Order: sequence, then structure tokens, then C-alpha cells
Amino acid sequence: MTSLFDPTDAGDLHLSNRIVMAPLTRNRSPKAVPNTLNTTYYEQRASAGLLITEGTAITQQGQGYADVPGLYTPEALAGWKHVTDAVHKAGGKIVVQMWHVGRVSHTSLQPNGGQPVAPSAITAQSKTYIMNPDGTGAFAPTSEPRALETAEIAGIVEDYRKAARAAIEAGFDGVEIHAANGYLLDQFLRSGSNKRTDSYGGSIENRARFLFEVVAAITAEIGAGRTAIRLSPVTPANDVFDPEPQPLFEHVVAGLPDDLSYVHIIEGATGGPRDYLQGDIPFDYAALKAAYRDKGGKAAWMVNNGYDRQMAIEAVESGNADLVAFGKLFISNPDLVGRLRADAPLNAPDQATFYGGGAKGYTDYPAQPKVA
Repeated sequence: MTSLFDPTDAGDLHLSNRIVMAPLTRNRSPKAVPNTLNTTYYEQRASAGLLITEGTAITQQGQGYADVPGLYTPEALAGWKHVTDAVHKAGGKIVVQMWHVGRVSHTSLQPNGGQPVAPSAITAQSKTYIMNPDGTGAFAPTSEPRALETAEIAGIVEDYRKAARAAIEAGFDGVEIHAANGYLLDQFLRSGSNKRTDSYGGSIENRARFLFEVVAAITAEIGAGRTAIRLSPVTPANDVFDPEPQPLFEHVVAGLPDDLSYVHIIEGATGGPRDYLQGDIPFDYAALKAAYRDKGGKAAWMVNNGYDRQMAIEAVESGNADLVAFGKLFISNPDLVGRLRADAPLNAPDQATFYGGGAKGYTDYPAQPKVA
């Protein structure tokens, strides 16, 4: 029987176990440049089968929060190279989550103080994280976006392609396309945020077009086996909604390449109820997976949201998942793999230190004492 602790392959990536560190925004990279503290943080967690970085903006336009890293300056890429070198030296594998936040941003974060961009000019009833003049961070309402012109979309597809190449050159083992949680690609998918009347709006096929163009550009650039995608079919994060998520996301997974590295699915509301509904009926995650497998999809299937040790073990042993991602537990347990393997007690995370700050609540959680 396959175990959570067994090695596996995810496309071109050989993983030492099936435990994945989920992407976690921590707001500790001033000027969008990874630093030595970030290097320590990821290195400490390198026993995971796979590390997925925090959301990393592909361009300044894609930036939505203060002090999150980017992939678009030489300084940021040099900072990431230190991170990837340290993780590899520690025996780990790491992919970068490629992020364009779309409308979930603030004019203070955008080039020349411009408006954030979106499929349609609908403000997200959400908040972002900005820096005050005195250097302290604070949550603030998102700014009113402008609708992208049809002619602009190809340029953003090209931004994704360039960022994927930059990621590989910075030493990442692959990339995860962030198409979840109400950010730009997800905004295009959902009818609640996409009111376009061109070839990128209206029907499910049109709303998925932008995502498929991004996937095609990245896989052509770095190979499908180093490319993954994250989806969140029913999450209400960042004010996104679609009354018929089942046919929408079955269309999405059926249109993905068969040989991606992995497909990462957030089950339920991100960080909230696993049984959250959008529309009138519960979402069928088994049918979603079948829609991908039945058309020949071979990527590893990753599940996420509220998994504990027993749930993760059962998900893998039953064949419902190939990989299980853990978020908050990896914040407070850098040695989570060892603790889960030994069924050892877990450190509780300090929520007050999740966003912004320094080493406290970031790199100072204790590892499990070693037995002599």
C-alpha cells in the first residue's frame, strides 16, 4: 500500500515523500527581494517532499501586497538563487508559485500608482497589505481596478513565460501557476468577476481561454513536467463567485496538458470550511479528478485545506491523492515531516506573526528534540 511517506514522481520532479509545504504569504521580503531570513525559512523546511514558495509576483503589475517577493528584477532573482541553492544543499525540492493578483491590489503597489487590472472593472470586496509612511504594515481595501483591453492580454501571457524562464534560471525545480483564490486567472474563470463581452468572457470556454494560453506559454518554455497549477473551485477568497463551479472546473482540468507535474486542488473555502458551497449543490472533487484522469491526465494529484495526519494518510492510501499540502502546520513545525512520521506533538502557530515582521514566528519555531 502506498504511504504518505513514500517517494514519488510529480512530472519531472522526484520527491522523497508525499508531504508538501503549501504556498504561504509571509510578507518578509522588502522591495520584493528574497533575503537571508527567507533563505533560512525555506532551508529549515527542506525535508518536505516539495516546497512551494509563497506567491511570487511575475511583474510589478502582478504585485498585490507589500513585502512579498517577485520574479522580475535581477536582485529578486539573485535572492531566490540563494534560496534554491540552500534548499537543494539540504536535499529538498522547491517550485515557485507564479502570481498575478489582478484586482487584489492597491494603487500604492502598482507601477506609477496606476489602477490594478482585472477582467472587468469590478472592485474586489477584499483587503490587501500595504506599508504606511512610518514603515509599519496595515491591511487596506483594494483599489478600484480597470478592465484589461483585449490587446493587453497577450502581453501578460508573455510576462508569465518570461517569469517561468527566470524561475528555472534562478534554480527552481519547477513552477506552480497560481490560478486560485480570486487572483487574476481565477478572476477570469469566474462569472462573478468576469463580465467581458470579447473572446475572454461569457461562455466557460471563453473564460478559460486566458488560463489555457498561460499554461501553453509556460509549458512550451520550460516543459510540462516542470509546470503545475493550483485551482480552488469553490473558494470565496477575494470576492470571487461562480454559481456553476462543477462544469467550469471540469472544463479547466480536461483542458490541461496530460503531463503536467501536478494539479493542486484547494478543497472547500481556502483556510475555512471544507464543505463550503458555491452554487446549490456540493462540489464533487472525485468527479473533478476523474475529468482529468479520464482524458489521459497523468499529473500527480495534490489536495489541500485542513488536512491533519490521519486525513493525509487516508487520502494517499485510498488513492484519492498522490500528494498532500500542509500550510499553517509548516509555519510552526519546520520539521513537520519527521513529526508526522513519528506521530509526535506539533507546535501551535502564532497567528499574530503570520504577516510581516522578522524572525519571531518565522524561523524561531523549535525543531523536535533529537533522541540520543
